[in-house]
Amino acid sequence: MKKEHSSRWRKLDNAAQAFPAATGKKDTRVFRFYCQLKEDIQADLLQKALEQTMEHYPVFSMVLRKGLFWFYLEQRDLPAKVEEEKRPPCSEIYVPDHKTLLFQVSYYKTRINFEVFHALTDGTGAMLFLKELVSNYLILRHPEETFSKVREDMLTETDFEEDSFSQYYTGKKNEKEKSRPAYQIKGEYLEQEEMEITEILLSAEAVHKCAKAHGVSVTAYLAAALVYAVYEEIPKSRLKKPVSLMVPANLRNFFPSASMTNFWSWIEIACDLGPEASFEDALQITGAAMQKEALKQEISTRMNDLVRIERNPVLRAVPLEIKNLALMAGTTLGGRSITTVYSNIGRIQMPPEYETYIERFGFFTSTDKVQMCSCSYGDSMVLGITSKIADSNIERNLMHLLQKEGIACEQEENDFPGQKEQPHGTAKLGLKIFSFTCIAAVVLCWMMNFLATPQMWWAGYATAGVFCAWLLIRVGYQKRKNPLKNSMWQLIFIMIGAILWDYATGWIGWSVDFAIPLAVLMNGATMQILARAYKMEVSEYLFYLMQSGAAGIVPAILWLTGTVRITWPSVICVGLSVLYLIGLIFFPRKRFYAGNAEKIPGMKGKGDRKNKKSR
Repeated sequence: MKKEHSSRWRKLDNAAQAFPAATGKKDTRVFRFYCQLKEDIQADLLQKALEQTMEHYPVFSMVLRKGLFWFYLEQRDLPAKVEEEKRPPCSEIYVPDHKTLLFQVSYYKTRINFEVFHALTDGTGAMLFLKELVSNYLILRHPEETFSKVREDMLTETDFEEDSFSQYYTGKKNEKEKSRPAYQIKGEYLEQEEMEITEILLSAEAVHKCAKAHGVSVTAYLAAALVYAVYEEIPKSRLKKPVSLMVPANLRNFFPSASMTNFWSWIEIACDLGPEASFEDALQITGAAMQKEALKQEISTRMNDLVRIERNPVLRAVPLEIKNLALMAGTTLGGRSITTVYSNIGRIQMPPEYETYIERFGFFTSTDKVQMCSCSYGDSMVLGITSKIADSNIERNLMHLLQKEGIACEQEENDFPGQKEQPHGTAKLGLKIFSFTCIAAVVLCWMMNFLATPQMWWAGYATAGVFCAWLLIRVGYQKRKNPLKNSMWQLIFIMIGAILWDYATGWIGWSVDFAIPLAVLMNGATMQILARAYKMEVSEYLFYLMQSGAAGIVPAILWLTGTVRITWPSVICVGLSVLYLIGLIFFPRKRFYAGNAEKIPGMKGKGDRKNKKSR
């Protein structure tokens, strides 16, 4: 393979922009591929195999970072370590503001697990990585055997990192049908750690024969089966809304691409099924929606729409924190048009000599609803169904339907050592105790006020004080993973709180004369100390320090508008803030711009051009 140096950073793919904003307690946005071997795993050999695989896929050594305007991926020399499986499947991988790899390789008995945060890659990229990992492991495990390679040596690292969305963007606008509110599955919702996982083993040949008999593809056939399994659980009175299915589509099937990053889109299939609908009715709808020409038209339109939004010059200039709110709102609203999701990775192929050692591959994902994934290896097909609904009626309906179609189904017994394991949550428990203590203090203050001094309602001031203390602690807890961001939020709340307290107590002016200038200066000093204490790099802290310096504009505005009566604290604050900003611009400038050009409008690609010159 021709060796090329990959770029040190790259923007996040269009399809992945929403994942960092939307990830949370309800859905970690992590999916798992695994390979079940016919022998126990040797951890030391798997570690060596992982190190070999990482050399070929440097894009997997990147971490997710937050710029001022966009998320981006930055390459890091962090070690990838194999661990024995202990956590619940599809547990959290991406932790905001933490420099960690976006995947995890683990093992359990005969199984090799590969879990990925979806912002890093899609199912196709993850499967290519796992196939080579398994190949490297078996070569080390059985040196006496002759194994064929499973990778394409003609491809370069640049090919793996190409931005295929931009490459195939046409700019064309096409009319598309507006999404309708869909039926939402009812029931008791489970926590992430309690997510139900059901694996159904099928004969790939049997499924193919049934799909062919109905004149549809395997994907359309299984999609219709999932839709009908959900339909059977809907009360007749709620059939006014369609059962809407989201089907992710691999864009590499339509546009040539070797990208290992996200290159996928999706279609939505709204199935309007009446009270007497049959499985054939569902098949007719899904089969028509997945005709190749109709499919290509819809996903091309959706891809163009998303890239057009990303390239909008107005939206590009909107700060990331505001974009995140819009992305979260869009994800929530978009979910109303989706009932369930089905993702089919298709047939996984390995050279014949590997069959002696590989039993099967499997695939499932975290979800906030009900989602089915499928893949096949040889004649072994696995349906991985994950659900946040407490009952398993949909899974039961699906198996019953497939059995009626003549397909033998075997439900695999779950063997996940960390499943349903509850996290310790010490910090969360501490916050609950503190919150209860604050509520108790407020209640006691009002009781004492009413009983002892009813003519003076001092309890109102006590309540406000307790609330301010609680708010500062709450913000500190929410932003605890990033001390610099925490400090900026604390500064904002202190400034607003000081003004409100000053106003509520008759406006003496102490908030604008002393509190705000002092808070700005202390925040700048605190950030410098934190940056050094945590041994942060320039790229990690510079934006926060610039924000801290820019906060000096607040005393300047108050001074110029005549709000400030005692001017010397504001003058000192403004002067030191100006020097602070000048120092940040002058001294670490080169180191900052070299790795963070994507954060700044108009500087896109400068870091990449530097890398290209070195190639």
